[in-house]
Amino acid sequence: MKLAYVSTFDSRTLKGKNEWSGTGYHIAQCLKKQLISLEYIGPLEDSVTLRAIGKLKRHYYEFVRHKNYQKNADPLTLKHYASQVAQKLNSTQADLVFSATVNPIAYLECDCPIAFWADGTFANIQNFYPQYSNLPEEVIRDWHQMERLALQKSKLAIYSSDWAARSAVNDYGADPERVKVVPFGSNTDSPFSSETIKDVIASRTSDRCKLLFLTIDWERKGGDVAFQVAKKLNQSGLQTELTVVGCQPSIKEPLPDFVKALGFISKSTKEGKQKIQELIMDSHFLILPTLADCSPIVLCEANALGVPCLSTTVGGIPTIVRNGLNGQLFDENTKITEYCDYITHLFDNYSDYQRLALSSFNEYQSRLNWKVAGKMVKNFLENI
Repeated sequence: MKLAYVSTFDSRTLKGKNEWSGTGYHIAQCLKKQLISLEYIGPLEDSVTLRAIGKLKRHYYEFVRHKNYQKNADPLTLKHYASQVAQKLNSTQADLVFSATVNPIAYLECDCPIAFWADGTFANIQNFYPQYSNLPEEVIRDWHQMERLALQKSKLAIYSSDWAARSAVNDYGADPERVKVVPFGSNTDSPFSSETIKDVIASRTSDRCKLLFLTIDWERKGGDVAFQVAKKLNQSGLQTELTVVGCQPSIKEPLPDFVKALGFISKSTKEGKQKIQELIMDSHFLILPTLADCSPIVLCEANALGVPCLSTTVGGIPTIVRNGLNGQLFDENTKITEYCDYITHLFDNYSDYQRLALSSFNEYQSRLNWKVAGKMVKNFLENI
């Protein structure tokens, strides 16, 4: 099987400008490991004229209309992308067009079957993420149209969560038979087996709780909740540390001793990647009380190292985290005491924590890794 693998960005590498947090690269790698041949089509370019038009529209909407302009679904840009893809398809022998996200294929006309893998629809993210709120009517209209066209053209629409797949069917009328769910995998392979992970879990102290908050966005990802949980646990008698990686804590008081703010650590370097792995392995929980997320891969990465996740029932997260198996999910308006009661109970019954940590690793091995994801996608593609 040979795929024309389409992306607006360069999916061959993690270096340089790589949108979508490297997910497009990892999708390509997981397909290649299934012995699927890829013909890369991308990065796709904007013309000078389209860039100028986009800049003018942004200035108009932001400074005159006070709206948040996004060009992602602009029809002229999408048609330009489709033209580039169609032209490059003429020189390939691809059996199928496979796209990371829907943008490049909405207006694509070709003889090959089309498939894509995405983490959400526009109906999912509108007024969910700050940058997709207060949008002009033009942008809203164009984005819905892009989603509809892509779903109409595609023989297979893969989403990383049930939340996104439901939206494709309910909001855009997609054929349920053509819509599939395949969660993304951890971007970090685990060096452990089911046996060796037990030693990692056993090495975690039972008299001090270590929470890890790993993200670049303190506010949207629920940094204040993570801080309040750590603070309350300390007040209640369970010695707790909160390690913050990727951003600086934004709190209305001096930073207490129980918070360790390490700033941004780049995964693109061997040293940075190793440091983050060590921080995850040393933690009891990854805590991510996020307000808006589609499919945060950091949850899979925590499970890959035997670390359960504490997160929220928003977006696609319930597809990743299953209560009692690889963590616990809380509602957005959950009280801080409920987080603390859950954590305290596990520390009072520490063997239960260890079983949860081992179960978290099993969830990674069975369904939250790119090898499993690649096999599932390959099977779906072969059916086309």
